[in-house]
Amino acid sequence: MPPPIQPLPINAHLNQYEKQAEELLTTYQSADAQRVHQILEHDLSFRHWPESISQDKEFTLADAQQLIARVYGFESWGQLTHYVDQVTQENSAVWQFEAAVDALVTGNIATLESLLLTNPNLIRMRSMRVHQAMLLHYIGANGVENYRQKSPRNAVEIARLLLKAGAEVDALADTYGKGTTLGLVATSIHPRRAGVQIPLIDTLLNYGASVDGVSTGWPPLMAALANGCPEAAETLRRNGARVDSIVAAAGLGRLKLVQSFFTEDGHFKTNESDTPAWGIHKEPSAQLESAFLYACTYGHIDVVSFLLSRDVDPNAQDTDGQTSLHCAVLGGQLNLVKWLLERNNPLEVRNVYGGTVLGQALWCLANGNPELDYAPIIDALLSAGATIEPGTLNWLAQQVTLSSTKRMRIEHLLRQYGAAS
Repeated sequence: MPPPIQPLPINAHLNQYEKQAEELLTTYQSADAQRVHQILEHDLSFRHWPESISQDKEFTLADAQQLIARVYGFESWGQLTHYVDQVTQENSAVWQFEAAVDALVTGNIATLESLLLTNPNLIRMRSMRVHQAMLLHYIGANGVENYRQKSPRNAVEIARLLLKAGAEVDALADTYGKGTTLGLVATSIHPRRAGVQIPLIDTLLNYGASVDGVSTGWPPLMAALANGCPEAAETLRRNGARVDSIVAAAGLGRLKLVQSFFTEDGHFKTNESDTPAWGIHKEPSAQLESAFLYACTYGHIDVVSFLLSRDVDPNAQDTDGQTSLHCAVLGGQLNLVKWLLERNNPLEVRNVYGGTVLGQALWCLANGNPELDYAPIIDALLSAGATIEPGTLNWLAQQVTLSSTKRMRIEHLLRQYGAAS
């Protein structure tokens, strides 16, 4: 499905952006307000904006312009206007920088190299967009404007070109807080799916990137675990990244290290000076519950079993209301799903989005990692007695991103367990 807003070329003039805003307003006023919601969900998901467009009031041209500006990574229409003034000047540095970004994300290394030879200062420039990314940050395909979150197959070669040209390997950008390129790569689905995530991590480390990030940024290893990238987290660990919280140890499946956080008589011990602030609860019981849920997400049955033996709450839920079964489903961990079901973990607890464990599995089928096969998980949940909610078959029929084969397979499963149209 194409994005709601088709990105304009970098040399577009202001009237083209104005036309997009007018078209958006017209669409909204034509009773298709859903498109605004789609933009909020799709085009603006790369950034937690300080304020959002309210759908409870009249939607004006100014609102439409604000949305368009943010799609392109600008805080306001005025900032977009200023950018257009700069980028449309013939051979301006801003145009050269944006052209270099386009070449980078599409893998056009010849054009990128030519632009760097013409203007070596491009390697130290920052984007005029709200994230202020440098060229190297775009290698992360993360935290920048959505339509530029791409990982070409030659991303490693491009990264080496930028680093040899003098790119600052540990420079920070305002991407989800303050992130280095290493952190962006380690947490991004795009280089992972392109098969370049681990080689990019190795390349950045070879050029001196701090494996633990920088003091004013967030730690790449813990962030990788929080974003579903266990291979990246393990690569960072092997290269010397600190594993100084029980949450990180559990997510990595390091049972002996998890055990080391307990005294001989079974009491949990913490050392606040060793506990990173990012993503880790200070309260001991919350740390243990987080460790338990991370171990569930990544299928570490031995760690899950050990933590339960240390009286961790088996009904723990994270801030999104996800239970151990929700987390195991999210991670595609069939063996752990079965292990938890054998221990009568509840099936009908709802997360904050209203989803039961079966609902989570169906959502993952349509929106999760396409490399994972969720059908056996759905089968296991149904066999254990998961309730099929009314309208599930109609919902399934509307999932156009699913292949007909996969959709028919799941429909057959649901009907087998009593689903009706």
